[in-house]
Amino acid sequence: MNSVKGIAIVLIAAGVLALAVGGFSYTRETHEAHIGSLDLSVKDKEHVNVPVWAGIAAIVIGAGFLLVPNNKS
Repeated sequence: MNSVKGIAIVLIAAGVLALAVGGFSYTRETHEAHIGSLDLSVKDKEHVNVPVWAGIAAIVIGAGFLLVPNNKS
C-alpha cells in the first residue's frame, strides 16, 4: 500500500468519525492568581463542532484518492 492510499483511508475514517460524533469537548485551564502557596484557577469546558460538510468533504476527497489510477511509469 503506497502513501496515497494510506492518506485516503485516513481521510475516509476521519470523515466517517466526524459525521458519527459531530464534535469533541476539551477542558481548558487558565491560572488566574498565585497567592503564596495558593493557586486559583478556572477550568472552562469547550465544545468544538465539526461541520457536516467537512466530514463529507473528507470522505469524498479520500474516495477520490482511492479511485485515481496509480501511474508509476
